[in-house]
Amino acid sequence: MNATVAAEDTPGVFLWNDPTVPVTARVDALIDAMTLQEKTAQLYGVWVGASDQGDEVAPHQHDMEEAVDLDTLLPFGLGQLTRPFGTVPVDPALGALSLARTQTRIAATNRFNIPALAHDECLAGFAAWGATVYPVPLSWGATFDPDTVRRMAAAIGRDMRAVGVHQGLAPVLDVVRDARWGRVEEAIGEDPYLVGTLGTAYVQGLESAGIVATLKHFAGYSASRAGRNLAPASVGPRERADVLLPPFEMAIREGRPRSVMSAYTDTDGMPSAADEDLLTGLLRDTWGFDGTVVADYFAIAFLKTLHGIAADWAGAAATALRAGVDVELPSVKTYGAPLADAVADGRVPEAAVDRALRRILTQKAVLGLLDPDWNPVPTALDGADLDDPAALRGRIDLDGADNRALARTVAEEAVVLLRNDGTLPLGRPRRIALLGPNADEPTAVLGCYSFPQHIGVRHPGTPLGIELPTLRDALAAEFPDAEITVARGTGIDDGDLSGLHEAARAAREADVALVVLGDRAGLFGRGTSGEGCDVATLALPGAQQQLLDTLLDQETPLVTVLLAGRPYALGRAVRESAAIVQSFFPGEEGTHAIAGVLSGRTNPSGRLPVSVPRGPGSQPATYLGARLAHASEVSSIDPTPAFAFGHGLSYTRFEWTDLVVDAHEAPTDGEFILAFTVRNTGGRSGTEVVQVYLHDPVASVVQPVQRLIGYARVALEPDEARRLRVTVPADLASFTGRDGRRVVEPGDLDVRLAASSADPRLTVRVTLTGAERHVDHTRRLHATVEQEPAARA
Repeated sequence: MNATVAAEDTPGVFLWNDPTVPVTARVDALIDAMTLQEKTAQLYGVWVGASDQGDEVAPHQHDMEEAVDLDTLLPFGLGQLTRPFGTVPVDPALGALSLARTQTRIAATNRFNIPALAHDECLAGFAAWGATVYPVPLSWGATFDPDTVRRMAAAIGRDMRAVGVHQGLAPVLDVVRDARWGRVEEAIGEDPYLVGTLGTAYVQGLESAGIVATLKHFAGYSASRAGRNLAPASVGPRERADVLLPPFEMAIREGRPRSVMSAYTDTDGMPSAADEDLLTGLLRDTWGFDGTVVADYFAIAFLKTLHGIAADWAGAAATALRAGVDVELPSVKTYGAPLADAVADGRVPEAAVDRALRRILTQKAVLGLLDPDWNPVPTALDGADLDDPAALRGRIDLDGADNRALARTVAEEAVVLLRNDGTLPLGRPRRIALLGPNADEPTAVLGCYSFPQHIGVRHPGTPLGIELPTLRDALAAEFPDAEITVARGTGIDDGDLSGLHEAARAAREADVALVVLGDRAGLFGRGTSGEGCDVATLALPGAQQQLLDTLLDQETPLVTVLLAGRPYALGRAVRESAAIVQSFFPGEEGTHAIAGVLSGRTNPSGRLPVSVPRGPGSQPATYLGARLAHASEVSSIDPTPAFAFGHGLSYTRFEWTDLVVDAHEAPTDGEFILAFTVRNTGGRSGTEVVQVYLHDPVASVVQPVQRLIGYARVALEPDEARRLRVTVPADLASFTGRDGRRVVEPGDLDVRLAASSADPRLTVRVTLTGAERHVDHTRRLHATVEQEPAARA
């Protein structure tokens, strides 16, 4: 190494190791000292699994990659370690030791003593054995509560950071466009504002704990044709700009994430991983993002194998690097020797390698990985005897009481009461029939990216690592004096009808019957929900509808409970079930949350983040549709949902009154201020979710009938009232106009204050005046809802 790069004031310390030197200077000096092979080594990861004995990690073998020889790779350095905790079951303390020992080796083996950046999944909690499993993102959407989501993300981030992980692959900001898509459970909802606000809160929480948050999947993944995973996305530029991109824009502006993951999708023939206009032009040049862009797993290789826009691995590497993909994940396929070949033959300039490398090394410098006092031992192992791995087992608890309490709070806020004829809350029933395939199934509360469903299913002899009480267990605790009879009736998707008679008999002999239906999360066809588990229709899987109809034929009141990853059509139950309770994979505390709603211990406050269809074949349809997307006399298909976006019932009642508007006109760069009162007129405390929708009756291009622009949870005691003040900036009326620019047009607008997208309580017509106005990524993004202190009549 060149002595000229040594720091002047710290002899023996090279410039890039000196934390007193500006990061840009440290990174520039390091890049100048590296060979091309050392540079490219920082641009890829290696998929590994930590050792349950505390030894160094072992490379993970996958059918889409070749075997990796660490002895050959590590002398040149290594950019990332892929999923050390999320690949095989490992005790957290021994996993942390394994990672620390591996990092020591990585740093000692390369010339510059640079460790790897370790990443893992954290979609519904840290995807590690024994870590808390929180509700899936679709349940976050049901909470309409950014503050709680932010706290949850911070807790997840603290656990990850404590064991040596630097980056988390979450949140998913894909807006649901077709509920048949298997990854609906991973999305937050069908509205871009809801997705953006809750996703931004998650980013803020994760980043507050020192974890690099990764927005995914950029962009268009959820708009794939017919809800098929990895299918081409059929979206025009306006749908992309006004529906799919705003959550990413908001999260980047307000959350400051340090990483973005490119999507697998091709949109109008352009794969995201090859889209320079998207990854560089929009993301960096316009929005100002300065972090790293990482490839979704194998996405660069897919440019050759699936998309067919590259003839060889070198061509795929050159295309992705030029577009703006900085890091190849999960392992090295194209950014190693093929990328070096592409530089050598002129397909990509070395400056493009340096551009990506600068972003990667900057991130490592900020994380302290280049500092001379960098320590591979994470904080969770402080003071431990690292020479005695056996004594470490069980030292780290990733599922403590605080985590579980927070998981229960999220789960309780996410339970949605869709229908209730007065049967709920149950009171003190003497005989309960608990029926259905998810009635006594511990993993029915878990999503596809939870560790037990994602990894644990491949290790059947390994304990789950967390407590997972079934709904039967939770009901037994909630109703200790009740006799509970359990009958499965049918499986999730086996079509077995042999148990229907037993279930019907149990229902007839009970005071109340609960049927627990829904999904089994899995990967690539191993479940009914999850990545690669797409469906042709939104009919309940297997014979569950037959079971439901059989139970509706009995005289006993029937409560339908859904533990699912997507909304399903429920047929007769929409009208005939005594009550319907919807929960989207609510995590390890989910059954307690549901039991609390059934008993009345918890007053439900969840609201639907996705519409529940009336029929199984009306997809794709969301509440965001334009006029022609809604029911009409010229089509025999009625997409009107059974339960609309934002819908959810309570055990109390709320009255909305006294709407006052400060002015009915405002300029196109102004704002409107509304005030109104919400009162709890029922007999118990509860939370109303106030939703603010905007309707533009006349615009130069077709607009959705309405769209969410603000919301707030309003907690009130009986007979308490609260005055709310809503500020609606004119910027929120903007949309992508005919010329492709975002515009605010003069004209009338309806502001709807609503309990759901189908339940407006107060509406006001206002008018924007003056000249048409163009806005950009600096526009205002929120209708703010301020709450005065509650008062009694």
